[in-house]
Amino acid sequence: MIARYTRKQMGDIWSMENKFRKWLEVEIAVCEAWAELGKIPLDALKEIKEKADFDIHRIDEIEEKVKHDVIAFLTAVAEKVGPSSRYIHMGLTSSDVVDTALALQIREAGALIMNDLQKLKDIFKEKAFEHKNTICMGRSHGVHAEPTSFGLRFALWYEETKRNIERLKGAIERISVGKISGAVGTFSNIPPEIEEIALQKLNLKPEPVATQVVQRDRHAEFLSVLALIAALIEKVAVEIRHLQRTEVLEAEEPFTEGQKGSSAMPHKRNPVGCENLSGLARLVRSNAFASFENISLWHDRDISHSSVERVIIPDNCILVDYMLNRLCGIIKDLRVYPERMLKNIERSYGLYNSQRVMLALVDKGLTREEAYGLVQAKAMESWREGISFMDLLLKDEGIKKYLTDDEIKDIFELNYYTRNIDYIFKRVFG
Repeated sequence: MIARYTRKQMGDIWSMENKFRKWLEVEIAVCEAWAELGKIPLDALKEIKEKADFDIHRIDEIEEKVKHDVIAFLTAVAEKVGPSSRYIHMGLTSSDVVDTALALQIREAGALIMNDLQKLKDIFKEKAFEHKNTICMGRSHGVHAEPTSFGLRFALWYEETKRNIERLKGAIERISVGKISGAVGTFSNIPPEIEEIALQKLNLKPEPVATQVVQRDRHAEFLSVLALIAALIEKVAVEIRHLQRTEVLEAEEPFTEGQKGSSAMPHKRNPVGCENLSGLARLVRSNAFASFENISLWHDRDISHSSVERVIIPDNCILVDYMLNRLCGIIKDLRVYPERMLKNIERSYGLYNSQRVMLALVDKGLTREEAYGLVQAKAMESWREGISFMDLLLKDEGIKKYLTDDEIKDIFELNYYTRNIDYIFKRVFG
């Protein structure tokens, strides 16, 4: 199902074709470095660069026999190159190629995800300003609290997206390392100059201290950032799912022409897109957890991490790319119902003004405990009887000893709650 929706560009990054291309790119960069040190004849290097290629089916055929993917790859390439292939993989161990190439793939994938985040950030900003003055009820514990601006929801998500962009930048920088240092990272059969030259050609930094592998905290950080991005996506999706409930219906994800919500009930318009995103976020998080298990390997390395990474790194990159693009579409075409928001505000009989009433009484000289008791008694009566909170206050002699009718009515001015929205927007958007 995921492959059907995923953009081909991200899928291509994690294809077998691209993986082997990256392996070949690393091998050729090392050959070029050896040539610069005079260890590979220039005519041999020329032949390698001209002829080095592979056939995936041939690699699979060889691997079936040798049970080693890098050896199968090198054998397939050697068949294309001929005698000069003896210079390929000189002094290297498999992880030199695999880990360095993996960094190149992750960097490519990270760039796509970065573009997705920038796109989502722009959509959040656009929606924030569109709904800056759209008043809705704020809720805590799912219960009416005080009114707020619907635009603030998008501003909040915009700000979190900015943080995720910064996190991703740092993670990409720290994953953009390679190692060309041999069997256990000691340069026993390859001089350090080769690593310096080859990685410079690949625009990667060297792992300062390597074992046989690039250290896996780097990969865990990258996948953790993807999990944080997925968590934001789920946060947005859950909010929309709540707002789309029939009893609330303040916003609704797009429902396109010809779409059907249920095989049994023709009236249904379900938040299936957001539910899909909530479910996928769980998968991204669980994959990130697996990356932490990969950090601790036996001594200078084992390959317990390898089988895990072949699944979790491509899958999480593909999933997050898909999730970000799907969320962009949902937010861009989100249906918003301001009239319903105002009706929902009225459903709690003006009780959202209870704090303002309490503070007004405190300002008149009552202790906070005294004011709280007076207000809570009237608030519970309003909720129990289903009548206007303001009307109860206007009739209550205990309250009217301290507040005039006009003072009480002023407290119930709705726009009071959004008077500082400009300040918050300026702080977020500049």
